[in-house]
Amino acid sequence: MASNAKLHRAPPFRAEHMGSLLRPQNLLEVRETISSKGISAEEAGLPAVEKEAVGNIVREQLSVGFKGVGSGEYTRTRFWGLFWDELDGMIKLQDAEADMFRLYHPDVVSFIEKDRKVMPGESVIAGGKIRHTGSKSNLHELQLVQAFVPKEEWGNIKLTMITPAWFHMRYKQGRAYTPSAYTNDTEYFADVAKAYQAELQELYDAGLRNVQFDDPGLAYFCSDKFRDGWAQDKDNAGSVDDLLDAYIKLYNDSISKVPADMHTGVHLCRGNFIGGRHFAEGGYDIIASKLFRELNVNTFYLEYDTERAGGFEPLKHLPKNKNIIIGVISTKLPQLENKEKMKERILKAADFIAEGSGQTRDEALTRVGVSPQCGFSTHESGYPLSHDDQRKKLQLVRAIADDIWGES
Repeated sequence: MASNAKLHRAPPFRAEHMGSLLRPQNLLEVRETISSKGISAEEAGLPAVEKEAVGNIVREQLSVGFKGVGSGEYTRTRFWGLFWDELDGMIKLQDAEADMFRLYHPDVVSFIEKDRKVMPGESVIAGGKIRHTGSKSNLHELQLVQAFVPKEEWGNIKLTMITPAWFHMRYKQGRAYTPSAYTNDTEYFADVAKAYQAELQELYDAGLRNVQFDDPGLAYFCSDKFRDGWAQDKDNAGSVDDLLDAYIKLYNDSISKVPADMHTGVHLCRGNFIGGRHFAEGGYDIIASKLFRELNVNTFYLEYDTERAGGFEPLKHLPKNKNIIIGVISTKLPQLENKEKMKERILKAADFIAEGSGQTRDEALTRVGVSPQCGFSTHESGYPLSHDDQRKKLQLVRAIADDIWGES
């Protein structure tokens, strides 16, 4: 993004959340019926239950005072959704051999920690050339939310999408695709970028103006454990920072054709797995300068709920044309944070931004917002917060934003 590119505001908003919200019990029960009985979504009545659930959660977000509303990811069973499954060329893996994965990749570690020799769960690789010939899941999700938002406010709606690197980073070198599909990462990344370009254009044409990429992988570059694992893996080509460069280019290529009025952001997710488990730790210092200056998104959503993320010093590298949403409210713990202490943290972050850009605190605050650190339900179930806890956390985010910026 050119240094003179315009700062994008509203979206993002002063009060944000990361996308996923706790699912209602009846939605979980219908999905369980589909899985256990092997019946279709239509037979189980999923479309009607899903629509009602999305409508209720959209109304709740609006009632709490949020502008960048979403579906709560209620149409998904996992936070990355179905987009990759819908691309031509992709093939599903079930119980894949563990030796095709990077066994030091944090979410892979969680699957194999019980001495498994196969990887359970869903994953995909490219078995042929990747092509976008039409997809349904993201558009369906967007249209569900649009049904409950006035058309003049459709531009506020936020859709979350998985990082373009999601089904690359977890695999060993060259194993994200078959030899017959691609001969190297450069070819693979080029087609992934084209697929994302096509998807973003279709969503834009349908009214989307606000997209947030969810990316656990970028946070892994902050982790000494991951970096050490990469260095010890003799199969890798280049350094771990070469991989970061490749992913930044992949992002920039993927969003290179979005119109100027489409807001793009990336959430560096440190994990909020079942039971509130996290995956990545380590400060942003090692990647901040490169990431903030070279990745051409408008907004970075950063997790700052615990000391795992380090201090605010890396925010000194934020260019004047980019935003930071500070995730200081935990979605892993039900206890409600102290509002005044959280406000102090936001102002402290703004001071570092101001120092790096030669601005006043008030000037720096024009590029800052507040949020929970992650989604409330990145998978369907198994989280330590109740729906009442979730609402109180969202209300706290809204109250902090109103106190700091003086307006809703």
